[in-house]
Amino acid sequence: MPTRVSANCILIIMSEISPPAVEGYRMPAEWETHAGTWLTWPHNPETWPDQDMELVESDYLQIVKALAKGEPTHILVQDKSAEEDLHKKLEASGINMSQVFLYDIPTNDSWIRDYGPNFLVRGKDVAVNDWDFDSWGRKYKWELDDLVCSIIAEQLQFQKFKPGIVLEGGAIEVNGRGTCLTTDSCVLNPNRNGGIRREKMEEYLKNYLGVSKIIWLHGDLEGDDTDGHIDNLARFVNPSTIVCALEENEKDANFLGLQQNYERLKAAKDPDGNLFQIIPLPMPGYVGPREERLPASYANFYIANHAVLLPVYDHPNDQKALDLLTPFFPGREIIPIQCKTLIWGLGGIHCLTQQQPKGLIPAT
Repeated sequence: MPTRVSANCILIIMSEISPPAVEGYRMPAEWETHAGTWLTWPHNPETWPDQDMELVESDYLQIVKALAKGEPTHILVQDKSAEEDLHKKLEASGINMSQVFLYDIPTNDSWIRDYGPNFLVRGKDVAVNDWDFDSWGRKYKWELDDLVCSIIAEQLQFQKFKPGIVLEGGAIEVNGRGTCLTTDSCVLNPNRNGGIRREKMEEYLKNYLGVSKIIWLHGDLEGDDTDGHIDNLARFVNPSTIVCALEENEKDANFLGLQQNYERLKAAKDPDGNLFQIIPLPMPGYVGPREERLPASYANFYIANHAVLLPVYDHPNDQKALDLLTPFFPGREIIPIQCKTLIWGLGGIHCLTQQQPKGLIPAT
């Protein structure tokens, strides 16, 4: 049996005296070594309207199977019954069960990227930011999701920082070297923090992520209910290189907004004043029914210890995206994960995962 953890175990975590950056913490890049990956097993049919939940689970199994080959995989489940059922499914799928850990922590939804712990490192120490979560501006139910980070921090005894404002994990992207990408359409949206000023938000990002440079883009992906999460638009693949979603079809509704982001990134500089290398990443075209486009993007990939999980949509650009990313991840296999069903939840692989970095022993 995988390790089972109860949500009833509550430990006291001392509140911080100063923000994490002051104490030497930073948010590492996703490609830095993981101690594990966190997911929430799908359980809410309303997340995937008109979709067969068995198909949703089948796609999830592919994600778990790929992850468990290279790192511990932590999965939240609703209760003991759900845990027993999931164990049977994982075992029947041939998944390495020694790498799987189940936690009885109830949730409203499965997008743990946005409500789960935002992990930080300081040498060998690991801590978490517990940002407030309100379901992308109170669009859906969120009360259980908002408790998840605190419960995980208490159970695993991580030092916890509480910024006291709303921020989703999918809204930030860092290179581990002082730069953060985000979008004003999301993090400055009045539906989050009552219209927080850009200068104040930059102060929060610098203090709680350990960055010194913020690059602002604008989220304009059709069908995106997050108001423009960065992980659908632009991603670091190394400290100095950013892949940027770019639509080739000038008649496509996403063409102009993505082109503007691309131009903005080409002029962006790191904290030392150096330009980044900006690589256009193709889009998978129109995905979804005629009356409701879904926010499909190849930028929603996830970097695991041994692999990169790439969302694909049965589009000719699937192979182009795979070929484009491969040179940036030597030693990691690019694994295509079919997302034509998952995207009906308005999110992808990156939205469904949250990396826990491995603390590094400082060099002597």
